[in-house]
Amino acid sequence: MRLRNVRWTFLLAAFCVSCVQAQNRDLLEIRITQGIEGALPIAIVPFDWRADVRPTVDVSAIITGDLRSSGRFAPMPAADLPARPGSFAEVNFKDWRLYGIDNLVIGEVKQIAEDRFSVEFRVIDVISTKQLAGFRIPTNAANLRLTAHHISDLIYEAVLKVKGAFATRIAYVTVSKPLKNRLYQLQIADSDGYNARTILESKEPLLSPSWSPSGDRLAYVSFEEQNSAIYVQNIRTGKREKIAFGRGINSSPAFSPDGRRLAMTRSREGNPDIYILDLTTRKQRRLTTHGAIDTEAQWTKDGRDIVFTSDRGGGPQIYRVAVEGGRPKRLTFNMGDYNSRASLSADGKSMAVVHGTNTGYRIAVVDLDSGNFNVLTSARLDESPSFAPNGAMIIYATMSKNGAELAAVSADGRVRQRLALQTGEVREPAWGPFRK
Repeated sequence: MRLRNVRWTFLLAAFCVSCVQAQNRDLLEIRITQGIEGALPIAIVPFDWRADVRPTVDVSAIITGDLRSSGRFAPMPAADLPARPGSFAEVNFKDWRLYGIDNLVIGEVKQIAEDRFSVEFRVIDVISTKQLAGFRIPTNAANLRLTAHHISDLIYEAVLKVKGAFATRIAYVTVSKPLKNRLYQLQIADSDGYNARTILESKEPLLSPSWSPSGDRLAYVSFEEQNSAIYVQNIRTGKREKIAFGRGINSSPAFSPDGRRLAMTRSREGNPDIYILDLTTRKQRRLTTHGAIDTEAQWTKDGRDIVFTSDRGGGPQIYRVAVEGGRPKRLTFNMGDYNSRASLSADGKSMAVVHGTNTGYRIAVVDLDSGNFNVLTSARLDESPSFAPNGAMIIYATMSKNGAELAAVSADGRVRQRLALQTGEVREPAWGPFRK
């Protein structure tokens, strides 16, 4: 049996196999394995701390880490800074140009009341000697790290003209390594791996986390009752509801763009097909009716169509069908006979897929207008691609010598990262929406 057929059989088998709110000590450590040659040189001057209390986080260090992790910026080491200006008037542009710095960030953190702070910063174009952006952001001690991520987003957008995604979150499943008494945990964390929090833990598999558009709920698959069931859980309160259950397959949940409906795979009538569930009325409607396996549904940006994986053509490929029904249209042509697990970019122009050949499974991006595709990764088993909400990066699961890890690659393939746990394995990533 060919490798891709083995994997498709495994996927189908995987379908058929108390809330915990806690801090997790394991951290997703980001390692940049490939950055952009000629990344933009930038200097982030350590922010002045004007407060009576000791700083809880180093705001400028977080910003530096964010920008470096994007692969598109080359921050100057703090020890090499030729000066540490605290205001626009103190900037000697000639000195910064001599060091090859294109952009400069200066700022300060002021305490304005008990546990109330104001973070002020400026982004300065050294070449034109003009300010690109400047903001004052109120915050508190608990949210200083998040504030730093928001500042990174604003710098990213001011310089690159693309919205940043550092203040977003990711969801994923961790698995303890011992074969006996294995523990599965559904977790969420900041995009840089910090502030990891366990949403659910189980001795049975957890699969397919999917964010609601508002970022306050997760849908996922749990086998805690010895059969697959789909749950929707509020990540703030921990309250969860069992949405789809019963004999057969209940898998691959995906929220609609308005958060009111859920697409899913069910085999309640004998064959795995795509269903649409209204989360208010709980009414279900069968969308596909084919003898093949139809699964891994994703909504288009306008909510009018569903893209999904089906082997109706003899091997797994990506299809598109109107939410109101109709004849599905195949999207993946001239890409071999294995393409699955689609993730759509926010602008709807690109689609990330798992592209299979006899040598392995890699992440590829398809241009939906032209049909052209670009293979971005090179490992033997890459899975579960998920676009960042700004479309710049794709997070996915990959196998390494230490087991399952997360990785990220830019949509053009020029930037690559690894996100590894200190212990255990991590898989099933889903990148969350922009925070509101």
